[in-house]
Amino acid sequence: MATSVEPKLARDTVITGKWKQNRYRIERLLGEGANGRVYLVERGGAWYAFKVGSDAVDLQSEVNVLKSLAQHQRGEEVFLVDVDDYRGKDGKEHPFYVMRYVRGLSLLDYLNREGTEWFPLVGFHLLNKLAGLHASGWVFGDLKLENVLVGDYGRAQLVDYGGVSAIGKSVRQFTEIYDRGYWSAGSRTADPQYDLFSYAVLCIQLFESKRLAELTRTLLPQNRVPEELMKLTQDQPALKPFAGWLRKALHGGYADTREAAAAWQRLAHRPGSRRRSAAPRWMRRLLLVSALLFAASMIWLIRTGL
Repeated sequence: MATSVEPKLARDTVITGKWKQNRYRIERLLGEGANGRVYLVERGGAWYAFKVGSDAVDLQSEVNVLKSLAQHQRGEEVFLVDVDDYRGKDGKEHPFYVMRYVRGLSLLDYLNREGTEWFPLVGFHLLNKLAGLHASGWVFGDLKLENVLVGDYGRAQLVDYGGVSAIGKSVRQFTEIYDRGYWSAGSRTADPQYDLFSYAVLCIQLFESKRLAELTRTLLPQNRVPEELMKLTQDQPALKPFAGWLRKALHGGYADTREAAAAWQRLAHRPGSRRRSAAPRWMRRLLLVSALLFAASMIWLIRTGL
């Protein structure tokens, strides 16, 4: 069982799996965390994300999540490509798994480039991703800006499944500012409402990061409550149409993520809202199509026995 990651792998290093003999060429480091490093790798002219684990048990937990999603979701949602071990230059065997590489921008970079009118659509896509994960029996846990990428047409993707926890268990990984326990809003038991709380904080941080950082520095622990977060939405035009939604999510008011996503979609289409009037007609149609696809995927999940 591996207990540590070997020193960073240099560009053009070739990794050969012990059991399947698949060969991957290292291109560059994509990121690293407490439980491993992720590299961009190439095999047969295709690009993948290659994660080397620091602990075999933790890595296997992530693999189990990805396998579960592969069994219950449509092919385009399947991330897991390969699972194996390799012998490193340190002489030790290191577990790894390979995912489909997600191309995209950070959520903040995407909105800076395309405009804040994309916020409702990107948010709806992200809620759909969470709903699919929850329907499969998992909670993302460590939902934060760094773990979301946005591709073409506002399609949001979750990345880094290291914090995913089975519903009903304790959340395995979290970041304090997104944690409902930190804000005295509930436990750290993994349930859909935990992710929805984090999603609401993510929305606030997206537009009020400086004020949110100041809030966390100055508030005493006993004063960290959801209403302090809601104060940050009052003068923010992008968040005002969703203020009621955010308050309900921060207080655990949605029965499940499907209900929360449907409520979000209705707000995005609300007649007379500033966000709707600012968005071009084709974008509103895109949101409607996304909603129909989301409904179809939820029906498909239910029919497959979830």
